[in-house]
Amino acid sequence: MIELILGGARSGKSRHAEARAQASNKSVLYIATATALDDEMAARIAHHQQQRPQHWQLLECPLTLSEALAQEAQKDQLILVDCLTLWLNNQLFHYPQQDFSKLYDELLSSIANAKADIIFVANEVGLGIIPLGEISRTFVDEAGRLNQRVAQAADKVFFIAAGLPLQLKGD
Repeated sequence: MIELILGGARSGKSRHAEARAQASNKSVLYIATATALDDEMAARIAHHQQQRPQHWQLLECPLTLSEALAQEAQKDQLILVDCLTLWLNNQLFHYPQQDFSKLYDELLSSIANAKADIIFVANEVGLGIIPLGEISRTFVDEAGRLNQRVAQAADKVFFIAAGLPLQLKGD
């Protein structure tokens, strides 16, 4: 089962994903993509760490998500990836000229025959004002493309607003 949980900043998407992971009664591997580049981000990461159950396994994976999923998705477990948007941000920062379509193909290929259940968390960043800078527009465009590709592959898709889930796909 592949799920995608979308929402804006502070919408409750991570909390919803964590509740779904907890309810699965499976062993949980939490794949974190964030990097603490400043004090504010370090505080966000610390907040997420405090929210998670201590018995969950943790894999920090800011860039090599496809490779990690190719290996971990072959195990009977639940994988929670939080979040695709930060992974994309890391990719843009380190490899701004790469072929993003190929990157997304690799990500989806890594989960194509998954034995694990996987929950992806991602920000919906395309609902606001169009950014002025080129790199910001590229980020919004690529985040939209990534979300569409993962949503297409997912069995279930949720949109979270004000902590409330709206199921967009699945039973």
